[in-house]
Amino acid sequence: MKKPELLMPAGSLETLKTAIAYGADAVYLGGEVLSLRAKAKNFAMPEIKEGIRFAHEHGAKVYVAANIFAHNQDMRAAMKFFLLLNNYKPDALILSDPGLFLLAQSLVPEIPVHISTQANNTNYGTWLFWQKQGVKRLVAARELSLAELSEIRANIPEDMEMEAFVHGAMCISYSGRCLISSFLTGRDANQGECTHPCRWRYALVEETRPGEYMPVGEDERGTYLYNSKDLCMIDHIPELLDAGVSSLKVEGRMKNALYVATVARAYRAAIDDYLEDPEKYFRRLPWYREEVQKCTTRPFCTGFYFGKPDADSQIYDQSTYRKDWVYLGTVELEEGRPFFLQKNKFSVGENLEVMRPDGSNLPATVRHLETEEGESVESAPHPGQKLFLDLGISLEPGDILRRKADA
Repeated sequence: MKKPELLMPAGSLETLKTAIAYGADAVYLGGEVLSLRAKAKNFAMPEIKEGIRFAHEHGAKVYVAANIFAHNQDMRAAMKFFLLLNNYKPDALILSDPGLFLLAQSLVPEIPVHISTQANNTNYGTWLFWQKQGVKRLVAARELSLAELSEIRANIPEDMEMEAFVHGAMCISYSGRCLISSFLTGRDANQGECTHPCRWRYALVEETRPGEYMPVGEDERGTYLYNSKDLCMIDHIPELLDAGVSSLKVEGRMKNALYVATVARAYRAAIDDYLEDPEKYFRRLPWYREEVQKCTTRPFCTGFYFGKPDADSQIYDQSTYRKDWVYLGTVELEEGRPFFLQKNKFSVGENLEVMRPDGSNLPATVRHLETEEGESVESAPHPGQKLFLDLGISLEPGDILRRKADA
């Protein structure tokens, strides 16, 4: 069985490097224009250059998302973006708009194009259409079942690739094509500015009784009727590979390094273990499941893969994430001394966990914290502060520090 690609999101250089260190074969990112995550940090051109350099030095690939549905005023920016990008040799562009596809073909034909899930890739005829345009990879629509993916695989050339989402937030709208945000707030999801109104709480108002809000669901507080659970297919690596998925894609360009590292490491282990020995994969399933919960997440479901989602795939009582573990920072070395840029508050004497790319989790206690000026401190209350630390164990660059969230 051909080894599938593990494709992770990168919302910044930090998360790009973390994803690769923790097992990603490839990352996808957005520039400052044309990306459907306009509110992510995104990458300026020098950062794209550095990200591609780093990835290629470490044997990984970089795909650049330019998957908005462009308006006329976007075309000039697209021309400039594609021509500049061509200098840095990304491994592919992710596009959904046929106009941007034609523009990329004419300006930068040497950069391969992957067709985004936004393009509604729901049948093998679509794959064959894009094959005639020279495209080798499509991202499957999230509305497809595993049986449908298998049928597509059986009806397309062997060298065509099928990318599919396996983990992360689910969108309520068809292949992410949504007008709710634009209608309610003036921010267009198809231009990368979604306000996620599907996560809001709604009530029903009858026109002759203004101001009288009637719940549309579960209890007297109303219901988050569009609020889907997150996708998680860590239990179903065999089925995904049997269906012919070439690239297992994780959603989350808005996520932090802890999320990226945790999910990448778990899926890397699951893929490798299954290909090495299926029994090993099934034996270690509890560990994979436990690990993917150690970052900010909603309850999990399997999306459309085993049939259309039902009421159990929605979250009706709240729209917040579950956060059982807190990201503290990523270790770096300065003249042999471990330090990190603090992300969340913690104190001397607290217990935490050091997670490593090899899959190990090391318990540790904070013995000492020191500022870069050499001052000893009892706590780290200032986000972004550079701190040297002693945990009583040897630390390596790339180690991630996390602790259990307060009850």
